[in-house]
Order: sequence, then C-alpha cells, then structure tokens
Amino acid sequence: MPLPYIELENESILLRPLMKQDFSLLVELCQDKTLWEYFTYDLSREKEFEKWAEPGFTGDRVQFSVIDKVNGQLMGSTAFGNYAARDQRIEIGWTWLGSDFHGKGINPQMKFLMLKYAFETLKLKRVEIKTDVLNLPARKALLKMGIVEEGILRSHTLLSTGRRRDTIYYSVLESEWPELKINWQKK
Repeated sequence: MPLPYIELENESILLRPLMKQDFSLLVELCQDKTLWEYFTYDLSREKEFEKWAEPGFTGDRVQFSVIDKVNGQLMGSTAFGNYAARDQRIEIGWTWLGSDFHGKGINPQMKFLMLKYAFETLKLKRVEIKTDVLNLPARKALLKMGIVEEGILRSHTLLSTGRRRDTIYYSVLESEWPELKINWQKK
C-alpha cells in the first residue's frame, strides 16, 4: 500500500516528493564521489541516479527532495520506504545531503519530521533506519539523536563500490517516541 502525497516542514526545511525537474540540480550536488562510499548507488553517475530515484515514482518509496526554505535551494534527499502497513512499520533511509550541507543540523531535522509523521500521523509501532557498519559518522549521528542500535546483518547489501556491506539496524519504537521527541525539542 503506497503512502499518500506527503510534505513535511519546519521553519527551516521542506521535504516534498522528488520531482523529475529536481534531477539536474540534485545531480550537481552528487558529484563529490566520497558521498557514495557507503551507498548502494553512485549518484554522481546520471544513469545510477535515475535507477536510484525510480522507486520514488513507482510508489515503492516516498523519495523526498530536501529544500532550504530560506533560499529555495535543494540540499539532498531522504525517503520513507519498506512500508509494512500490517506490521505497522516503515524505514527511513536513502538519505544524503550535498557536501556543503553536512554538519549544519539538517539531517536531525529531517529525521525528526519523519519520525513525527510516522508515529503521530501514520500511528506506526516501529521506524527502522539502517547504514553500513563502517559508516561511523552516520552511526554516531543516529546514536546522538537517541535512535537505538539493534544489530548487524552480515554481508547484507551490495554497495556501488562492489563491496558487500555489513548492515547495522537502528530503530525507534512507538513507546520511545514521546521521550525522544521531548529530548529532541530541548536541543
């Protein structure tokens, strides 16, 4: 069951579904090859970018463009995927930001908006996030946000580099959301 059209925003950022007219600007942000070391696709290659974006147009994912509300600049992308209505869970992932937007607090804002929507609008029981076990900056950021580390799936995913990654899972449960939300809003 696909999710409806969704826009999420706060005073600084807007998450709105990816549109084909975003491609050229987003591809420009993708040219830093170091961004794709832990990623399943090398988005600096236009054909791979198109393959990566395709599930956002087939209903398999809600792929967002991340926009700076002050100047309208595209900054990157994130998504909801692997939605399981019966199991009341969803995954947040497929997330990246252009290099110029790293370290500016954008990722936590995106995650907060998405978690809030998942728990307060969709009324889900679980939100999952996963990354490469070697992606220490992402792992550190997820823990700093209060997202719980769960475990590792060995040789789980083929990366754009040809390496098979060990994938580490993180989650937030419905029962954890109220306290996490309060702690997040204090920051």
